Amino acid sequence: MTVKQLSLPELTDACTELGVPHVGLWREPVQAYGVEAAAKLVRDAGLTVTTLCRGGFLTATGPEERAAALTDNRRAVEEAATLGTDTLVLVCGGLPPGDKDLHGARERVADALAELAPHAEDHGVKLAIEPLHPMFAADRCVVSTLAQALDLAERFPAHQVGVTVDTYHIWWDDRAPEQIARAGAAGRIHTFQLADWITPLPAGVLNGRGALGDGAIDLREWKGCVEAAGYTGPIEVELFNEELWARDGREVLAETAERFVTHVIR
Repeated sequence: MTVKQLSLPELTDACTELGVPHVGLWREPVQAYGVEAAAKLVRDAGLTVTTLCRGGFLTATGPEERAAALTDNRRAVEEAATLGTDTLVLVCGGLPPGDKDLHGARERVADALAELAPHAEDHGVKLAIEPLHPMFAADRCVVSTLAQALDLAERFPAHQVGVTVDTYHIWWDDRAPEQIARAGAAGRIHTFQLADWITPLPAGVLNGRGALGDGAIDLREWKGCVEAAGYTGPIEVELFNEELWARDGREVLAETAERFVTHVIR
């Protein structure tokens, strides 16, 4: 998503040239290219798919809408397995129109997970609940903190359901470090994502993620936090940013890799 202006072949070529060994994929471009074809493309380039994003949107109240969401998520699990990743990221969904019951919406997520988790296990895929910043609670994700995400995940075995730790969404939460430790102790950190927080946020707020090092987040500290919790997996950079998307994608990818070394590793 950081360089969504690149086609999948352009992305794999750029990753290979820069020595980036892993890539996190999104469903829409994969589906447009063809899931089997995308899997072959990535495999032939010598890349590993870290995660597939995204499943979720599980808060609908109507039976037809809920059935459709479950069907789509089962398909997402199967796509992840085809791509060779063991992790499907879930954005749980916001409040349905006219609904103000956050607790009820979260329980509907739990009900959906109870149906999806065994299907995911059958395909060797883990579900990773991603809490989103509270500003997205109404329309995108009723799960706003790692504590809420873990409360849901812990109803299921860790090899079925865990969490996504994304700095953009949790950096403000002073309880997040202890929740990362909680998740790590149970083996529930299924992926770790980086983005920086910059202001002012753009209209619509969705596409306001900052390039690494441009904002207020101590990225190195959060990396240390997840590592102290036992996480040793790949680290993703996920930037929704209109200015970055308007630039040359290969240039953005190279710059992102450089910033990762400067602001996260060193």
